[in-house]
Amino acid sequence: MLSRKKRVNFTDISIVLFITAVSITCLIPFLYMISLSFSSNEAIISQKVTLWPVGFTLETYKTILSDVEMIYTLGYTIVLTIVYTLVCMFLTICAAYPLTKQRLKGRSFILTVLVFTMYFSGGLIPSYMLVKNLDLMNSMWSLILPGAMSVFNLIILKTFFASLPESLEESASIDGCNELGILVRIVLPLSLPSIATLSLFYAVDRWNGFQDALFYITNKNLYPMQLKLYQIITANQQLDAQQGEGSIGAYIVPESLKAASVMFATVPILVVYPKLQKYFVDGVMTGAIKG
Repeated sequence: MLSRKKRVNFTDISIVLFITAVSITCLIPFLYMISLSFSSNEAIISQKVTLWPVGFTLETYKTILSDVEMIYTLGYTIVLTIVYTLVCMFLTICAAYPLTKQRLKGRSFILTVLVFTMYFSGGLIPSYMLVKNLDLMNSMWSLILPGAMSVFNLIILKTFFASLPESLEESASIDGCNELGILVRIVLPLSLPSIATLSLFYAVDRWNGFQDALFYITNKNLYPMQLKLYQIITANQQLDAQQGEGSIGAYIVPESLKAASVMFATVPILVVYPKLQKYFVDGVMTGAIKG
């Protein structure tokens, strides 16, 4: 019995040590970026910065926040992310709920077609031509409609819906509730963990989106956050190439601006995530295992 307890304790300790090592590995680059964003130009160029800021300064953040367009882009990206998440969740719910019903004709075929799109797509050029022919270029909808539903998230939500007791829906039906009423009053309130989790997935995906905006958006007023930060970094790199060696303090080195830009774009998601964390594990595990 004693040897078994020692074996269990050794296993637990090994798991804790492994998770701790992985966490530190993920945390070190993040801390390094924070240090770079608060360090002086001289310290960065001389490579003195490690995990602690050297020559503490806020110049990089002042440069970013002094740009009026950056504040506008931040607000626009927040609105874009909210609209995108609402549209995606609406379509995902409307697709997932009917697919749980055995009486839906062609259910297997529809699900097969949806899964097929996870592995095969038309490609970049057909997608661009489609957006252009639909006259969606330089509009918010070009960043929303092409990726408005994830089949992976659909399968998770469908599995969660299927795990709910059928007796609840039968009772509501006997009380005179139609399909829409059952969905709104019974199914959705019981599915909040999965809905919150998938909403977070959609929101993070849109917030970090860059490639689609690079292809579909040329109007600077419609740049999302990631594309705006890319433009700032590119402009600063060009400025860096024009500066002489004796004027280090007169400009901000690209590494510092990159680090501050990453932090500026990451903080909003870090603020939102803890509020949804309590739903995260329950939503993913239930939607992926049950059914």
